[in-house]
Amino acid sequence: MKIAVFAGGCFWCTEAVFQRIKGVERIVPGYTGGSFKNPSYSEVCSGITGHAEAVEISFNEDIVSYNTLLEVFFATHDATTLNRQGNDFGTHYRSAIFYSSEEQKQKAEEFINLLNKKKVFKESIVTELKRLDIFYKAEVNHQNYYNENSQEPYCEFVITPKIEKIKEFYSDKLKTN
Repeated sequence: MKIAVFAGGCFWCTEAVFQRIKGVERIVPGYTGGSFKNPSYSEVCSGITGHAEAVEISFNEDIVSYNTLLEVFFATHDATTLNRQGNDFGTHYRSAIFYSSEEQKQKAEEFINLLNKKKVFKESIVTELKRLDIFYKAEVNHQNYYNENSQEPYCEFVITPKIEKIKEFYSDKLKTN
């Protein structure tokens, strides 16, 4: 099993998207990239910790490549807005890739350069690339959030459209169950 850690705004969104990708075995929402030890959700949301809401993805590289995960990551959030995703704003909603190896760093840099070169987005990508230090698991009520709360307004208006997008554009990469 390999690990990828992405921050693409609200971790409920990122978790819900990657739960549906073939080869993703486990996803843990949490916090990383800051200076506080064992931060709580309210501390992270206050902006004082420096952490981002992120997901730790355990994936089977024989089924899904890191590059495919990068593709899905960039397709399902706005990597061109600094510290903001839609109406969610603050440094904890920043776009970031926390790499665990030089190979992951290189692949992420190459992918970002390709997206910028091809002008996939109107603006330049602001996604932060940072070595993964420590990842703190979020509280239990944030785990598997969308699957347990899909009828909540935030889920319906923010997360469901992302799920529909991956169903439309990445149907060949989705789990069948």
